[in-house]
Amino acid sequence: MNHELVNTSIRPEEFLDVLSKSEVLRLLDSSKGGLYELFRNCSLAVLNCGNEMDDGKELLERYQSFEIKIHQTQRGIKLYIDNAPASAFVEGRIIKGIGELVFSVLRDVVYIGNEIELDKLTTSESLTDAVFHILRNAGVLTSSLKPNMVVCWGGHSISREEYDYSKEVGYELGLRGFDICTGCGPGAMKGPMKGAAIGHTKQRIKDGIYLGLSEPGIIAAEAPNPMVNNLVIMPDIEKRLEAFVRLGHGIVVFPGGVGTAEEILYVLGILLHPKNQKIPFPLIFTGPESAKDYFAQIDAFIKATLGEQAVSRYQIIINDPTEVARKIKKGIRKVRKFRLKTDDAFYYNWRLHIEHEFQSPFIPNHENMAALEIKQTMQPHLLAVNLRRVFSGIVAGNVKDQGIRAVEKFGHYEINGDKAIMELLDELLTSFVQQNRMKLPGTRYHPCYRIIQN
Repeated sequence: MNHELVNTSIRPEEFLDVLSKSEVLRLLDSSKGGLYELFRNCSLAVLNCGNEMDDGKELLERYQSFEIKIHQTQRGIKLYIDNAPASAFVEGRIIKGIGELVFSVLRDVVYIGNEIELDKLTTSESLTDAVFHILRNAGVLTSSLKPNMVVCWGGHSISREEYDYSKEVGYELGLRGFDICTGCGPGAMKGPMKGAAIGHTKQRIKDGIYLGLSEPGIIAAEAPNPMVNNLVIMPDIEKRLEAFVRLGHGIVVFPGGVGTAEEILYVLGILLHPKNQKIPFPLIFTGPESAKDYFAQIDAFIKATLGEQAVSRYQIIINDPTEVARKIKKGIRKVRKFRLKTDDAFYYNWRLHIEHEFQSPFIPNHENMAALEIKQTMQPHLLAVNLRRVFSGIVAGNVKDQGIRAVEKFGHYEINGDKAIMELLDELLTSFVQQNRMKLPGTRYHPCYRIIQN
């Protein structure tokens, strides 16, 4: 791995070429109320694109000397970058696509820091509006957009066979003119974009969209892959997840680990709400033959915890990329018909009802993790909320800088719940460890959690 460092300066080429004095001051401010640390850490993650690292703490420690400064000139802003990963540069010049993503980070950090008052978002409506405004400011919402955005979820730590399969599915989707939105990282987030790009090229589609959605806590562990041509940084995981389901017209889920399980539980919890039962939303779990047992375990866990109604909201398709694309196309036709009938926008799924419990940020500290209520008597969509939070906490303890440090200081997260659910959860998490779905292949996984049965 190349650990050389580069010093350089860059200017924006397409957007955000000017900032106000107050915006620059906040970007230079490293105090608690300033934006410098957030901008610095997200920019470092983007510049680390292509390096295999799934540990936010390790990234920040490896590049402690990295700095990025903003200077306002008569011709607009200029970024001075010191001690950046050399992999982002060719002969001392930043790779154009990576430079664009750095300015995407700047755009979102400035907008959220100055225009979105996160502490005042107390209602479901205000939170949904905030997600909309961030996406609109990023230029990913257009009234002319037809319903063809397929969200692809899956793990960053997957086998070569699973990666190639995700690429084949992306290729079939690209041949049918679908755009791709993922969590922007490697593995199952990169494969569908790469495959779709080939499909788009064959169909002479020159404006294909490869949209990446990230958030500050995860971007260091899942740096944007080189295929991403539009990056949006959401303030937290809950707004990132809402952005996926508001933007997407269908979702394809590839094999993954706890992060993928979190995403599955999030979307199923929403679709299980009585107000959403008639809303079409194609959801497909898929992988090669080697992933058959993985999805069987996921399916069994969902059936035992959330019930048959949850199982009815998705299809499992094994080793058939063409059939996945056909099913998604058929499902999105129903989405288009429904949106036209109900006069809902194609570019943002306003009609989808999302409870406040799905939107309010969950801080995965030891106290909050131990206090999660996980009981079989809960309504399925509310049980899904807390199961999602369990997996969110494990993701934090696995790869997020703050979570890793908390586990090092205070020990394992404790997860409490009904015995039957805890046994199922323990079995599922153990299978993830055995299948190397918790960390990059070749690294030993040290659990950040402890299951406690009530």
